[in-house]
Amino acid sequence: MKTHREGYRMLGIMFLVLFPLNLILHLSSSNALLTGSVTLVSSLLYLFVVQFFRNPQRVQNLNEEHVLCPADGKIVAIEEIFEDEYYKDKRMLVSVFMTPLNVHVNRYAISGKVVYVKYHKGLYLVASHPKSSTQNERSTVVVEGNGHTVLLRQIAGYVARRIVTYAKPEHAAKQGGEFGFIKFGSRVDIVLPLDAKIAVKMGEIVKGGITAIARF
Repeated sequence: MKTHREGYRMLGIMFLVLFPLNLILHLSSSNALLTGSVTLVSSLLYLFVVQFFRNPQRVQNLNEEHVLCPADGKIVAIEEIFEDEYYKDKRMLVSVFMTPLNVHVNRYAISGKVVYVKYHKGLYLVASHPKSSTQNERSTVVVEGNGHTVLLRQIAGYVARRIVTYAKPEHAAKQGGEFGFIKFGSRVDIVLPLDAKIAVKMGEIVKGGITAIARF
């Protein structure tokens, strides 16, 4: 299991703080219950952060007629919307909610070229809330390929307050490749043409780069 590069700095800082703290406590305290408790809590906290930044290698189901899921999580919305940032018309929205226990790598849903990237400041509503798509801090990426476009929107949540977007305009997008990362619980929206055939259902557990969200 690989650790994502976004976690290196945090894990390094945690080690530099927790290791000396535990060492000093063990050398200076005779209270075995206290030192044992601090060591246990420190270890569990460190392991939690390690698992959050995990980046598992996967055999991806690449298919140019499929829109692959951009993130691990649960489907919390499938609905027709008016998309007013890029398309300015009616589209289908599919939303994936990620808990802190999910892998938080964000992946391109299709291959092609990045034609639009924009970051928006905003609120920090719970990411599963419907208004989070338009009111929370978010980053929008649109990919065009094989005669289709797909809009992907990273949305910060109540806990997740840092969105990392690697995609840049004119960049080549490879289906299943990384385009970003969101730290600690969040949501990713996929905006599709109305005639896309949705292949998931509400409440379904999905995996980034593996589950087909829709078919063209």
